[in-house]
Amino acid sequence: MSTARKLQTRNHLEIDNLHLLPQTNQLRALHTIIRDRGARREDFVFYSGRIIRLLIETGLGLLPFEPCEVETPVGRRYEGRRFASQLCGVSIARAGESMEAELRAVCRSVRIGKILIQRDKTTKLPRLYYSSLPRDIARCHVLLLDPMLATGGTALAAIQVLLDRGVAEANIIFVNLIAVLEGIAAVTKRYPDVKIVTSSIEEGLNENAYMMPGIGDFGDRYFGTEA
Repeated sequence: MSTARKLQTRNHLEIDNLHLLPQTNQLRALHTIIRDRGARREDFVFYSGRIIRLLIETGLGLLPFEPCEVETPVGRRYEGRRFASQLCGVSIARAGESMEAELRAVCRSVRIGKILIQRDKTTKLPRLYYSSLPRDIARCHVLLLDPMLATGGTALAAIQVLLDRGVAEANIIFVNLIAVLEGIAAVTKRYPDVKIVTSSIEEGLNENAYMMPGIGDFGDRYFGTEA
């Protein structure tokens, strides 16, 4: 899949650098399980993990690669590929931490930073409370992890943290489970070189800024807590 590809949404908008997973029956079946309000927590964790693994693999496919030749067990040469840059993950706490295990499963030695951003109760604006990132993150391609992209406020704040640490905008891949066009537009308008990988584009936001049909509070459902 080309990093410069344009994806046409259901509303006939063309958005650069948006990568939607193929909407197969299998993916829809996985979404059916985790969207069910009566789903057991162990099922929610397991099946959302399967979707996250697909998202991570898609995100890795957007990284730069370079030629790498190896010799096979039968003595032939194989013209392969290998990652051409350093990689790190950054999860937006708390829900983004649910995606760390799937990243580690496919990139065993990957370093993972954390960013904590919460909405200020007075100003209603996202506020950075904590960040812990690799010292050399400016030289890395970054998989930014957060399951939900709703209004885009948290994502914009997290991306700015990475930019302030020297990460190139084009080296950020934002991986999320579900998104709405409002959030996608907010991110791509301010940071057009950031790539977005998602498994579903929702119908929209309701009056309380919840995604519809949605999935509920992903972090609470995944970690077994209550808001």
